[in-house]
Order: sequence, then C-alpha cells, then structure tokens
Amino acid sequence: MECPICGQTFPQATINSHVNECLNSSDDNDRSSARQSAEADDESGGHTRVSNAPTKRKGSSNWGSLQPMKSSTQADSSVSSAPSSAPKRARKTPAAKDARRDASTVSDNKTETADHVKVTSVREQSAADQEGSKHFHTPGSLRKHTVPSLPSTKSIITPTSQPQSQPLSSKPSSSKESFAPLAERVRPKDLEDYVGQDKAVGKESMLYSLLSSDHIPSVILWGPPGCGKTTLARIIANNCRSRGNAKFVSLSAAVCGVNEVKDTIKIARNDQKMFRKKTVVFLDEIHRFNKAQQDILLPHVEDGTITLIGATTENPSFQVNSALLSRCRVIVLDKLAAESILSILQRALPYIGAAVMESESIPTAASANESEVHVDSKALEMLSNLVDGDARAALNGLQMAVESKKPNASKGSCCAEQLKTGGGPGGNVVTTEDIKEGLQRSHVLYDKTGEEHYNIISALHKSMRGSDPSASLYWLARMLEGGENPLYIARRLIRFASEDVGLADPQALTQAVAAYQGCHLIGMPECEVLLAQCAVYLTRAPKSVEIYQAYQKAKTCVRQQQGPLPSVPLHLRNASTRLMKSLGYAKGYKYNPNYDGPVDQDYFPEELVGTDFFS
Repeated sequence: MECPICGQTFPQATINSHVNECLNSSDDNDRSSARQSAEADDESGGHTRVSNAPTKRKGSSNWGSLQPMKSSTQADSSVSSAPSSAPKRARKTPAAKDARRDASTVSDNKTETADHVKVTSVREQSAADQEGSKHFHTPGSLRKHTVPSLPSTKSIITPTSQPQSQPLSSKPSSSKESFAPLAERVRPKDLEDYVGQDKAVGKESMLYSLLSSDHIPSVILWGPPGCGKTTLARIIANNCRSRGNAKFVSLSAAVCGVNEVKDTIKIARNDQKMFRKKTVVFLDEIHRFNKAQQDILLPHVEDGTITLIGATTENPSFQVNSALLSRCRVIVLDKLAAESILSILQRALPYIGAAVMESESIPTAASANESEVHVDSKALEMLSNLVDGDARAALNGLQMAVESKKPNASKGSCCAEQLKTGGGPGGNVVTTEDIKEGLQRSHVLYDKTGEEHYNIISALHKSMRGSDPSASLYWLARMLEGGENPLYIARRLIRFASEDVGLADPQALTQAVAAYQGCHLIGMPECEVLLAQCAVYLTRAPKSVEIYQAYQKAKTCVRQQQGPLPSVPLHLRNASTRLMKSLGYAKGYKYNPNYDGPVDQDYFPEELVGTDFFS
C-alpha cells in the first residue's frame, strides 16, 4: 500500500505504523516553520502574530478534525478587532477546541479510514494555521488579506470504506426453497395428522390420553425404520413448546456421548429446582449406548429429573438395560400399512410441485401449468406396496422420481408443445416404470444381525416342521433377497435334519450336508436352488423328534445332578496299563461279541441304574 503522505509503498501490516511516523514528522516540521515565521515577524516590527502551534491537552490528540473555513469577511473582522497598541496572541476559538476534542476520538480508531481522515485534518489544520499567521495589524493602517480557499477534502484524500462483498452467484436464492428431504418437510405437527399406528397411539389408546392430558411417561419406542418413532417424538416436543410447562431436549446416541447426557441432566435438575419445569429427553438410537452408558439414565429417570423417550429399531429385551426397561413403558410401533403409506404420499405431493394423475386421463396444457409433474395413481400404489411399510423410503423414492421428471429450461418447452399438439403427457409424468427403475428391487427389511434376522429364520424352521413347502420357500426367499449368507441357512437346514426329521428319514441329514457343500462350492446366486431343494425335501420328509427329546432329557439329568457327579463303574473303564488292571479297571466286563444274545450288564452308574430317556 502507498503512504498518502510520503508516497512510498509499504506492506499492509506496517502501513499504519508508518503513517503515524509521517504524521509526527509533519507535525515537527510545521512547528519549526511556524517558529521561524514568528521570529521573523518579531524582528520586522513586533507585529501581532497568531500562533499555529496547538496546545496539547491531556487526553486529546495533536490533530483536529475537519474544520469549516472562515470567509474573507470573517477574517477581516477578526483582524480589525485586535487592539493596535500591543501585540497579542490570537485566542483559540471554541470551534478549534471542539475540533481538538473530536480529534481524540478519531486518533483512537485504528482502521484505515480513520488514518485517511487524520491526514486530511492535518493538512487543513496546518494550512489554516499558516494562513492565520499572515493576518497582522499595522499601526495606522489595516492590511486586509483574503483567505485563499483550500483544496477540498476529496482532492486531498477521500476516506475509503470497506468494499462490500459481492455474491458468488448472480442468481438470487429463494428463501422459500428448502434443502431438507421430503420426509422431514412433511412431518405432522400434532397427533391429529399422525397417520398409522392406531393401536399404539390411536384415539382410544392409553398413550393418546396421556399425551392429551399433558402427562408424558417415560417410554421406549420400538419399531422398524420409517414407522414414525421420530415423528411421534417431534409431536411430543411441539406439545411441550406450545404449553410451555416442559422443555424438550433431543439427543442421538449415534453422535453424542455420556458427557452430553450428563450436561443435559444437570441443566434439567436446575430447571426443576429454579423454574419448576420438567425436562423431556428424546434419545434416538438408544440401543447404540452400551449397558454402562444406559446406567447413567437410571437414577434420573427414577426420581423424575428427566422424562425419557427412547427410540430403537432393535429388540429392547436384548439391547436395553433391564433396569431401565422396568422404569419405562415399551411402545411397539408396527410397519405402516400400504394404505397409510399411500395417504402419506398423496399428502406430500404439493411439497414437491406434483399432482396425482389418474391412469385413464391425460393432462392438458392448462393442467400442466398448474403442476410441473404428474404422478400416475398406479405408480403411487406400487410405491406404497414396495417399501415394506417404510414411509421414509417411500417419500425418498417419490422425491427422486419427481425431481428426475421436472422439466428444465431446455426440455420444458418441448413438453409444453407436446401437450398443445395432443401428443400425450410427454416426459413429465411419473409412471410405474419410473418407480421400478428408481427402486430397482423391493425394499426388503432385513438385518443380518438384528431382530428381523431371528424372526425370519424362526418362521422358516416352523414352516418346514409344519410340512408347508410354499411357506418354507417364501421365508427362504425373504432371507436370500435380504442378503443373508447362504451358508448360515445351510447350517440351519443341517440342524433341522437331525432335530425334526431324525431317524424317520436318515437320508435327510445327507441331503442337508450335501446342500451345504454345494453352497460352499458355487455360492450365490446359483446356490439358491440347492437350498430350495433341501428345504422342500426336509419339509416333505417324515418327522421324528425322538432323538432330540431323548437328548434333552439326558442333558437335563446331567445339569440337575444333586451333589458330585457319579464316577464311572470299574467294569466300564479301560485298563491300558498293568497298574490299572491291579486297581480293578475293566474287571468283570462282558465283551458283547463273545455272546450270542443280549448280555445282562449295567452301563449306568449305580445311582442311575434303570433310567430310560426314551420313555
């Protein structure tokens, strides 16, 4: 940057300090020239002179602010009013004092603008002082001098302002445009608009009555994704805000830790003591907290410091601390029915600028102007049936399909022209083919380590046990389409071959082991037919649980033994050394091949002689 006083160039970091040095140097030069001028005037006749050296007052700056210049008439009157008998210094005017007082404020400003103003005021003040020294009174005559006009402030230095930042894009941003996903924008605000879950939060349910009466219990919301757990928590939060008697805090176990929970509890305790206000804490994905982290909530839920609303997609019996479960009520939210999904989709269409079009009708040009995209009613029905009760997946799929069909500047005119000429709806109609292309396949809810994993394998096992081959194939397909490991299913079939078929068909175990080896060799998707063959074979095979039940009795006998387990009888022990033989090992044992018929010999310990596990 260039110095406005000396004209030299300096870095921006040091320009301010350099300007101050130049100002001080200019001040010294002005004072020296004024002193020399005064001495010259005294030598020439002791005429009256006006001092241009400002008196520095405590707390004020050396430089004044911008001063309005006096006219020539004002200058003459001030000169003529001075007494002629004795020289006298000109007294400082109130305007000069105010200027110096204002200068103290300007000097404290460190910005570049204030520095420019300082330079301007210095030059004007110096010029005014030098011009005032020329006005003097001579005995017998009054010499009038006209004060020349100084250059304007803009011609010396113009205070610069900070440049305003220019927008990155010339396209104006719409404040109405929302970047939130469609599922977030269409969330209902109260229970009246809540769709589905009539059994859990219907008007006849206990939870609906409690929420309506402003009594919020501690609950655990358990259900699959997209069934309305977070939406229900948001509705409770809106009720708390509208009534003002409770504070709602939303946390997620996926992103927060124990420290955030402790801080929330501490604030809740203070609010309860000072303002008599309760705190409702919504903890999403509560199953992500381990048992030790969940224990932090126990005493505060029990004494009422917080009201806990937990949300989880996993079985609370396995993922939530049992002590915490005893302090909360578990609310089970089921998958949304296809009718509920369809109602949600229809309500969401205005949010994305779309409208429903019946399959038989074709939108006209007038109707095309009212809505950018039309959605086939059959496409909505298909989407509601394919998402497996997940409203979030349905809304995301609808938004993606509609956004892909919105006409841009280039193809919008083409679509409008097509409508005018009667050529059909063009490319701005979402059809069933678009829904299939967007989803690619059915939205199968399946978690290989979650609740649905154990539910479906149990259904497969019970379907084969009940000799229903069609149901067995259905549950098998659900697991394979959901991404289950085929070797896991093959291992379960091997278990079924021994547990449920057993000795009724000994070849069943051979079939199951062969299916496992085949799956290991060729993998998916070719091995799916091997699993289907084995599953149907086991389903149609005769069933016998004799082996399974007999072994369960033997296992129970061992586990429930009172006292020490009985030792093996000596005649059943193996005498592999001479010492063992001398101790009586294998003494009295009857070798069965040496006898033609059954051998009368006990094979149980003495305490269990006569036990029969097959009876």
